Amino acid sequence: MIALPWERESKNLDDAYLQELGKRILISEAEEIQKAAQRLGSELVQAARTIHDASGRLVVVGMGKSGLIGRKIAATFASLGTPSFFLHAAEGAHGDLGMVCREDVGLFLSNSGETRETLEILPYFKRLGAVIIALTGNPASRLAKNADIVINTGVTSEADPLGLAPTSSTTLQLAVGDALAGMVTELRGIRKEDFAMFHPGGSLGRRLLLRVQDVMGSGERLPLVGPQTFVREAIFEMTSKGYGAAIVVDEAKRLLGIFTDGDLRRLLEDRGAQGMDLRIQEVMTKDPKSIHPEKLAVEAVHIMEELEISCLAVVEDDVVVGIVHIHDLLKAGVA
Repeated sequence: MIALPWERESKNLDDAYLQELGKRILISEAEEIQKAAQRLGSELVQAARTIHDASGRLVVVGMGKSGLIGRKIAATFASLGTPSFFLHAAEGAHGDLGMVCREDVGLFLSNSGETRETLEILPYFKRLGAVIIALTGNPASRLAKNADIVINTGVTSEADPLGLAPTSSTTLQLAVGDALAGMVTELRGIRKEDFAMFHPGGSLGRRLLLRVQDVMGSGERLPLVGPQTFVREAIFEMTSKGYGAAIVVDEAKRLLGIFTDGDLRRLLEDRGAQGMDLRIQEVMTKDPKSIHPEKLAVEAVHIMEELEISCLAVVEDDVVVGIVHIHDLLKAGVA
């Protein structure tokens, strides 16, 4: 009995060879993306503006491996606020073209530019007057010649050992799709709050929707001290409230400064036990960074990372209403 190809005995290859092969494939695909980044220009801008300005939706069309990439591109656009859907070229020719409207933009994917099923539905888009954007590795193909905008996604070679399977070409298609989606997102002015709104059911959306007021400590949990408080007294407030910090406020609870456990360690190194008898206003950090309670919790994380601090005073209408610590954000799954 003749063994089928996949039943043949595999080559006896050592780990070092396989590791090097894997690296070469990654490098090969990365190089194709780099080449495209140098090659492409105004056509990307034209395509992004066309998608942004359209009053309809983005219809991503493809077959085979290009179709799989097209599904991901359509999903990425949708998740970033651009109404879009994937249209399987073969299914389009059997009734699904009814979903396409004159105001839509067609994004056609075909490496060869000669895929029969993809070409068969081109005339329908043409008759509607819908704009056609082609992602193809063959600028001389029939797809390219019938498109309004052509983005050349050609590659020097595929990355697999046989040089036959769609690897580098599909990776580049996906990367160009991501680039277009990012450009359109910027044109739309999409914010993190908007992204969270598009993902209300997932953990990502829940985390992004969290606001500072949802995770901050307030009321009796607030470690507040006056400017005349001695350091030794402020330490009790810092430790009893569990934030490792004391927020210094005036009688109207306006923010004056903050004193953290890091400040305490530096004070003890410089002054020793004598530092305990100083007033907190002498050693506090004046005019510290604060955040509004309605700001997104992820913004608090960004501020803490940028300033290399572990907590923030929460201020509303010039009054301290809370404190948010990096530990609170970690528990909430934001940091």
